[in-house]
Amino acid sequence: MNTISVVILNYNGEKMLEKYLPSVVSNTKDAEIIVADNKSTDNSITWIKNNYPSIRIIEMSENWGFAEGYNKALKQIDSEYFILLNSDVYTPEGWLQPLIDYLKNNNQCGACQPKILSDIDKNKFEYAGAAGGYIDYFGYPFCRGRIFDYVETDKGQYDDIAEIFWASGACLAIKKSVFDSIGGFDGRFFAHQEEIDLCWRLKSLGYSIACIPQSKVYHLGGGSLNYESPRKTFLNFRNNAILLYKNLPTNKYIFVRTVRILLDFIASIQMLLQGKTANAKAVITGNIEFIKMKSHFKASKKSISQSVTCKKPYGILNHLLLWKVYINKNKTFNQLKFQKKYS
Repeated sequence: MNTISVVILNYNGEKMLEKYLPSVVSNTKDAEIIVADNKSTDNSITWIKNNYPSIRIIEMSENWGFAEGYNKALKQIDSEYFILLNSDVYTPEGWLQPLIDYLKNNNQCGACQPKILSDIDKNKFEYAGAAGGYIDYFGYPFCRGRIFDYVETDKGQYDDIAEIFWASGACLAIKKSVFDSIGGFDGRFFAHQEEIDLCWRLKSLGYSIACIPQSKVYHLGGGSLNYESPRKTFLNFRNNAILLYKNLPTNKYIFVRTVRILLDFIASIQMLLQGKTANAKAVITGNIEFIKMKSHFKASKKSISQSVTCKKPYGILNHLLLWKVYINKNKTFNQLKFQKKYS
């Protein structure tokens, strides 16, 4: 049994692997590196075999997406710690050990992430994760270092180890025992927000989630889908609706869902006025798809509600983030005056 496995999920990512895999190989010590391939149709596998023959490759029968792709891959890996790493992440020297040390020394920590900076502008945080994720009362995700589209410059303002609500799937460290105990990701998400669902379930069971800024990586972002992609918009709105349905208590969910339907409709109108017709349509179709899928999540919702040990997990902003940002003009995490809690 290996102690640590760094697992990179790949789908037609030959160019990303050429650019970023060398840093992972050079700067990852005492860990097995694995590429799990989601039935790529490019030359990804051939390139890895030719250039890094020692890297283990797990080849899957079809493109299972991020969530189920990792589920199927990790079932084939027998290691104490998993590091899930996007193929478009540069890892500098010393990136790995602080994550592993924290998991080893904190039994209640279910998962953690490094500080994630942009590989395009290395002085700025990266959109997908920054210095750790949170969520507001109505399901809008945000980060230390990124609220909606406003991304902060890294000035060391988030260099403290902090308890967060969700760790980014771009670089997520988790114990195998913990991942297996909650059944891994919900594969029905396919991609986007599945890590928030995973972390919410962990938090509800009393685990903490942490950002460890002593470790840092550089993420390109948008490697599989551009941030403006209508497909990404569809998945984000559909999966956010699933996320809230599964994890919120029924008495809270009814109110939150009612408000979100209105806010999502307003968001689609705004996109339409901006000329983003496909994205506006994706918001609506995402919500319609959730209605069609909702019945399939009833058993999961019941199971989660019956196993909850922490009814008020830390990391949920008890306000509407839209109001804080657009009415109160709070653009940064620190301006939200979010109560700090250190893990």
